[in-house]
Amino acid sequence: MTSAVHASITTTRTTRAWLAVAFAAFCIGWGGNEFTPLLIAYAHDAGYSRIDVDVLLGAYVLGLVPGLLIASTLSDRHGRRPIMAIGVVASAIGSLTLAVGDVAGFAALFGGRLLSGLAVGIAMAVGSAWIAELSKPPFDDATPGAGARRASICLSLGLGAGPLCAGILAAFAPLPLVLTYVVHAALCVPALWAVATRTVETRTEGSTRSLLQNLRVPAAAHRRFTHVVVPMAPWIFGSAAIAYAIVPALVADELGDWALLYTAGLTVLTLACGVLVQPIARRLDDASSARAVVVSMILMTVGILAAVATALTRSPELAVLVAMLLGSGYGIAIVSGLLEIQRIAEPDELAGISGVYYSLAYVGFLLPAALAALARYVSYPVMLTAVAVVAGACALRCASGWSKHLDGPSAS
Repeated sequence: MTSAVHASITTTRTTRAWLAVAFAAFCIGWGGNEFTPLLIAYAHDAGYSRIDVDVLLGAYVLGLVPGLLIASTLSDRHGRRPIMAIGVVASAIGSLTLAVGDVAGFAALFGGRLLSGLAVGIAMAVGSAWIAELSKPPFDDATPGAGARRASICLSLGLGAGPLCAGILAAFAPLPLVLTYVVHAALCVPALWAVATRTVETRTEGSTRSLLQNLRVPAAAHRRFTHVVVPMAPWIFGSAAIAYAIVPALVADELGDWALLYTAGLTVLTLACGVLVQPIARRLDDASSARAVVVSMILMTVGILAAVATALTRSPELAVLVAMLLGSGYGIAIVSGLLEIQRIAEPDELAGISGVYYSLAYVGFLLPAALAALARYVSYPVMLTAVAVVAGACALRCASGWSKHLDGPSAS
């Protein structure tokens, strides 16, 4: 082989190195969301209460937040590859733990969800940063912003593919609460191989700052962040959780044997709307106002009111509209929040403030468990109405900061 040919092959492998990381992030996203459409199966077939399954849904957050806040710091010190590899392994072990949870019980399911959340936190914090780095020279000549788009798309595709596959397997294959997780764990094997052998390390010099120093995020005290982003952030995944964790359970009795597959479809529809609306979100974004954030909050408030109507009518058709409204609000919110923090954070604080932002966003996943705990005292129509009122108040709070505190990273 001539040196020219060898150089060409090496260059091709280097410019495509982001694909291996993207595949790993896709697999981790798959594992993070495959549990969602099985909520009905755990409640109806495995005998768990509504509170139990919603607590298991929220347990994901308890693993995800440390993954978001700590993983990027560790990868700065020790390199992207080993931390991302840990994420893939955690995702696989999480799925295998969930697979035995059908026999081992609630504790195993809880542990599996924790590991799945930890893995997704690593994929979002480390995988996204790594893909962005591999999408720039000298690794790639992609257009500006390609790394962020690649990271968002591959993770979103995984978050959508996981519940779709889980729903199909659970509906038509044997051992639905086992096979789903085994398939995902098997998919993680080539993902781990790709990370180990088909990636390029971008962190060759470790950070000299201590772990505690790296965890400090002064930008989190920025008045634009506290006034506009913080009131919106929990609704990002809070709205998604309403769309594919609460609403499907409200209409399940109307669907019979199709309830599980319907839940999977509603999950995919919510996430698909969130992805498809993102180009509109970028056009809505305005550096001189909170327009995109406020639009997202209005959509989510209207979507929650539609969920109230669904709770009253038990209409599967109306639930589809809820998924579309809340999915669109979710998509605009997540993009507009990212663009807001990019404008207010110093370059070396962007990873840290992103971790804080996503942590706040994922707090919304605890909403189904909170409502399930209250359901013995208050009906879902009443609770969702109260949730809509709180969402409306947060929309007003965001709107009150429409064009305030726009003076860059130094404002606090």
